[in-house]
Amino acid sequence: MQTKKADYFPYEDIVDLPHPTSKIHRPMARMDRAAQFNPFAALTGYDDEIREAARLTSEKILLAEDEKRVLDKKLQGLMQRIHEHPELEVTYFIADEKKTGGVYQTLQGVLKKIDAIQRTLVLMDGTRIEMQDILRLESRIFDGLPEAEG
Repeated sequence: MQTKKADYFPYEDIVDLPHPTSKIHRPMARMDRAAQFNPFAALTGYDDEIREAARLTSEKILLAEDEKRVLDKKLQGLMQRIHEHPELEVTYFIADEKKTGGVYQTLQGVLKKIDAIQRTLVLMDGTRIEMQDILRLESRIFDGLPEAEG
């Protein structure tokens, strides 16, 4: 059996012909043509759901009674010296909007006022921190307060 050159390369007769171009349709832009070969996401939003499920949150820490007393003493000290607009460092809980738990954030700022009705600390930058969410509260004005160490 004798093999022909065409058996190895069956398109030899058309390989050198010019590429056909349509007289009716414009050629597709390279970006549009490339987009045809992009992977298809059959489950829209699935990747976002996986990322959300993997995001970690913490449970809110419940303070012991003695820790609550120390924190209350510090808040009273702030109320007495609010006119000084003391600098603070506050660690507080921020509840997660999408799942149970949240995160603790430590923020430094200058106290503007204490809203006793809403039970919030208001900082000069407008940040509002609910007193019930405070874990730790530090300021130089606590140095002289009895039982405020802790």
